[in-house]
Amino acid sequence: MKLVDYLRLKELKFNWKAVIATIVTTLVLTVDHYHAIFKTSRDLEEILLYLVIPLLTILVVFRDPPSKFGFQFGDWKAGLALTGIGLVIITSFVPFVARTGSFQDYYETKRSLTEIITSNALELFGWEFFFRGFLLFALLRVAGPTAIFLQAVPFALAHLGKPELETLSTIFGGALFGYIAWRTKSFFYPFLIHWYLATLTIFFAN
Repeated sequence: MKLVDYLRLKELKFNWKAVIATIVTTLVLTVDHYHAIFKTSRDLEEILLYLVIPLLTILVVFRDPPSKFGFQFGDWKAGLALTGIGLVIITSFVPFVARTGSFQDYYETKRSLTEIITSNALELFGWEFFFRGFLLFALLRVAGPTAIFLQAVPFALAHLGKPELETLSTIFGGALFGYIAWRTKSFFYPFLIHWYLATLTIFFAN
């Protein structure tokens, strides 16, 4: 018996784009954890890792337009409606949660509100494209709607070290963001909601 037959390698039929997206996601998160590429600018590092690298992967390796990975406005009517609902829900509970001790300790900052808004926008635009664009739409090719939950797993793990309640909630929040991206075919609306959530949290924590 040939080794190839024994190992049943011919039965392994991968979707190579989903495989590459999974590998790139894992490598980016690992590098971000262990290294500070731009020691003077965390925002620049976030843009490189979570926006530039996946975009280059799509354009150069996949040879696909970014729109196939949610880099578009998509169904903007549904997007704006879901965003509006999300903002109302967030406003109803974040002012109370953000005032708890663990949130105040973690998010204490001397930055101005303008700096917080700008920094969150730069960071989360890349983050949302990374998880709700690049990874989600790559996994949808092989896992269908289950990808909505699959992409939320590394997203939740990326929150380790933040307040426990926040980290525990991210598997659900990440899946909800994934649903919105899937429904609208765009990562832009989860970005708007996440941006508002993060900014409101830091504001009330301080």
